[in-house]
Amino acid sequence: MTLISELTILQPADKEEVDLLHTSTDEPAIGKKRLYIESYGCQMNFADSEIVASVMRNAGFATTSSAEDADLIFLNTCAIRDNAEQKVRNRLKHLTGLKRQKPELLVGMLGCMAERLKTKLLEEEKVVDLVAGPDAYRDIPKLVEEAESGQKAVNVFLSREETYADIAPIRLNSNGVTAFVSIMRGCDNMCSFCVVPFTRGRERSRDPHSIVRECQDLLDQGYREVTLLGQNVDSYKWAENDAAPEAAPVTFANLLELVALIHPDLRVRFSTSHPKDITDDVLHTMARYDNICNYIHLPAQSGNSRVLKLMNRTYDRPWYEQKIHSIRRILGEDCGISTDMISGFCTETEEEHQDSLSLMDFVQYDYAYMFAYSERPGTLAAKKYADDIPEDVKKRRLNEIIAKQLSHSAARNQRHIGQVQRVLIEGPSKRSDAELCGRNDQNKMVVFPRGDWQKGQYVDVLVTECTSATLRGEVV
Repeated sequence: MTLISELTILQPADKEEVDLLHTSTDEPAIGKKRLYIESYGCQMNFADSEIVASVMRNAGFATTSSAEDADLIFLNTCAIRDNAEQKVRNRLKHLTGLKRQKPELLVGMLGCMAERLKTKLLEEEKVVDLVAGPDAYRDIPKLVEEAESGQKAVNVFLSREETYADIAPIRLNSNGVTAFVSIMRGCDNMCSFCVVPFTRGRERSRDPHSIVRECQDLLDQGYREVTLLGQNVDSYKWAENDAAPEAAPVTFANLLELVALIHPDLRVRFSTSHPKDITDDVLHTMARYDNICNYIHLPAQSGNSRVLKLMNRTYDRPWYEQKIHSIRRILGEDCGISTDMISGFCTETEEEHQDSLSLMDFVQYDYAYMFAYSERPGTLAAKKYADDIPEDVKKRRLNEIIAKQLSHSAARNQRHIGQVQRVLIEGPSKRSDAELCGRNDQNKMVVFPRGDWQKGQYVDVLVTECTSATLRGEVV
């Protein structure tokens, strides 16, 4: 799963359009306690916070957009990098002051950092009253009751079954147009640099009927785009318990088709794909339906086969290049492709770093999530390899990757000048109320004059200019 915070991001939006942190919104709260949620990290965390809000609404809590007004504060945390954890710890220092002013305030830590540190969090951060891992969200009301009685409450049990399929999320910070839909949880890949398998548990897929039902409900509420989420969506697989032995399981390609068939006006995106698992069946399904967006996030992490083996990515460079060939052959040269790229992984040589740059030249990514390697305790890399690349070298290599991507993003955006792009309006541009913005099929932000258009509508925009991050044009 690709991170949204704590990374260097070059993606299809001006920086002002990118949410680095999600917080809860205001609901009517007469006779109810108030819950404030901050979400850090990946899209899955944001989707999880919407599950938590739903669970807590049933327990008598209404969400608020102000930490100062809250009776209960949750930080839904990320553990992918040390910087992500330090950001949360700094936030806890502020909440310590808030709690001095309001002693009855309860503070809870949720998510991957909570799962990684468990009870140690309660010892290190005295302001924390309860800790809940990603599979324990149904249990939060009970944990809150324990904390209210003065106990320190913890549940970090990892489940092999939990998918929260029966819980209708409360959409937080929603624009009413786009929504995340979780289709699976956990990860079995065991990439050596990644803490996710230890904080989110084993992979399990959600019942496709519940996924289609949630997407249909979103369409009925006026939403026009869903993003199907999983740590590795291409490994989605689900079979009925009582199905005939010869019945084929539902694959990700099958699921994509089921969601696309709900309505042609419902756009479908997904994240994240793994190069070892994405199939031509998925690509052909994308090509068959106009409402499945022509965009794939396909993290490479490195362009060197030896480094990829150390990362336990289970593919090499030629395999990855062949996947790119398949995407271009089936979906065309205009298909948007993005990546994750790590600089300075253990033992990476200068020549191997150059291989990452040359892979970027080969693919010409539309945008990328890029960061310097950060050793995480408990991962296979931390146990097996020395973090031996100096920080200044990591940063210099990262800057070279960023410069390369800036060039490619600008070139890829230039391709759209003079083209008419179908855009789903998400709302006003944050820079000017006189402009609206939305994304095209390739997931690029397009800005244009407001006119009489409204969010949730599709418009055709003639692209007249661009930056490396944004397209601009006029409705035609």
